[in-house]
Amino acid sequence: MQAIGERWALMIVREIGLGVRRFDDLHAATGAPRAVLADRLQRLTQAGILQIRGYRVPGQRARQEYTLTDAGVDLLPLLAALSDWGSRHLPAAAQRAVDYRHLGCGGRVTAQLLCECGEHIDHHGPLIAQNNR
Repeated sequence: MQAIGERWALMIVREIGLGVRRFDDLHAATGAPRAVLADRLQRLTQAGILQIRGYRVPGQRARQEYTLTDAGVDLLPLLAALSDWGSRHLPAAAQRAVDYRHLGCGGRVTAQLLCECGEHIDHHGPLIAQNNR
C-alpha cells in the first residue's frame, strides 16, 4: 500500500497500462498537478512498478517515457477488479473512466477469486486469511 496507496498512483498505473507513457500525456489524462505527477512517477519508479525509457523526437531534446515493469503489469488485474466492482455497485449514472475488455472477443473483463488448486472461490463462502508477519 505504501507504493500504490497515495492519491493518483493507481490512476497513473492505469493510464500507463493503457499506453499513455509520456509526462505531458499523463498530465492531460489524469489531471494530476504537475508536481504531484512528477513525485508519483518518481515514487512508482523507485518502488519498481515503473521503468523509464528514453526517446528522442527528431529535432528535439532527449526525453523519457514510462512503462510498466512486471510488478506494474501485475497490478492490472487489481485495476480490472476495481472497475468490475464499480460496474456492479456504483449507481448507473456514475461514469466509469475505463471499461476493461478482452482484445480477443471484446467481452468485459471481470474479477474472480481463484485458488492455486484451480478452484473458483465463492464470494460468499468462507475464506481463511493468514497473517504472514
